[in-house]
Amino acid sequence: MARKSGFSRTRGDRAFDALNLAVWIVVLAVVLYPLWLIVIASFSSAEAIYGGKVLLWPVDFSAIGYEAVFQHKLLLRSYLNALLYTIAGSSLSVIVTMMAAYALSRKFAGKKFLNGYFVFSMLFTAGLIPQFLINRQLGLYDTVTLMIIINCVSVWNLMIARTYISSSIPGELYEAAVIDGADHFVYFSRVVLPLSGTIIAVLCVYYGVARWNDYFTAYIYIRDPNKLPLQTVLRDIIASANAGTSLDAFMDFFGDGKTISNAVRKAEVVKYCCIVISTAPVIALYVYMQKFFVKGVTIGSLKG
Repeated sequence: MARKSGFSRTRGDRAFDALNLAVWIVVLAVVLYPLWLIVIASFSSAEAIYGGKVLLWPVDFSAIGYEAVFQHKLLLRSYLNALLYTIAGSSLSVIVTMMAAYALSRKFAGKKFLNGYFVFSMLFTAGLIPQFLINRQLGLYDTVTLMIIINCVSVWNLMIARTYISSSIPGELYEAAVIDGADHFVYFSRVVLPLSGTIIAVLCVYYGVARWNDYFTAYIYIRDPNKLPLQTVLRDIIASANAGTSLDAFMDFFGDGKTISNAVRKAEVVKYCCIVISTAPVIALYVYMQKFFVKGVTIGSLKG
C-alpha cells in the first residue's frame, strides 16, 4: 500500500485555495470579457450595439460587417502581403538576432564596448526623418524589400537571446566541439541552434506580433496600394468608418445606395470585424507557442 503523505491540509488551506481560485476566475473574466464582447458585437446588428443589448451573446445575428470588410478590393492582397512581410521579416530577424546573440555570448576583446553600443542604440535613435532619407537614397522607398528588412533587430530581443545562450548552453560543449575540429560556424549551426528551440520560439512570437501589427511603416514608405499590409488597409477602413474620409468615399464603401444613417450603423459593426480579423492570427500564434513562450521568457530574463 502507498503511504499517505505526511502533509495534511487544514481547513484554512482549503479556504485559501478556494479564495485564490475565485480571485483568479474574476481576473480571467475581466481580461477575457472585452475580447468576447468584440467577437459577439461583430456578429450583432448595429441597432443592438447602439442599444447596449450586446452583453453575453450576439443579438440579431448578422454578418453584414464581415461582408463589407471582405468586399474591400485590397483586403485579400493586403492579407497575403502581411503574411509575406511577417514570415519573411520575422525569419530574417530571428536569424540575425541569434547570430549576434551568439557572438555577444563569447569572450573577446571589446565585448563590453560592443554591448554598450547596442544598448545605446536602443535608448537613442536618429529619428524618423534621417531614417526615411537614408532608405530613400538606398532605393528602398516603396519596395517589398524594405518592408522585410526594416527594424530587423530589436536590441531587447537580442539581449534576451544572448542571456539564454550564456546561461543555458554549457561552455564545455564548445570546448568539445573545438577538439573535434569544429569552428564557430559549425558549432553555432549544429549545437547552439538545435539547443535554442525555446528562445527561437519566443523570438518568433515577439517579431511576428510586432510585424503583423505594424501599419505605420507602410504609411511612411509604401505608395503602391498593392504592396500595403493588412493592418494598413484595415486602418483605412476604420478611418472611413470614423468619417475620416470624404462623404462620397464613406457612402461608396458603407452606403450601398442607402441612407447615411444605415451607412453609419454598418460602419459601427465593421470596426469590431476589423479588430477580430486583425487579432485572430496573433491569438492563435500565442496559443500555439505558449508552452515555449513562458519557459523562454523566464530563462532569457536571468542575468548573464
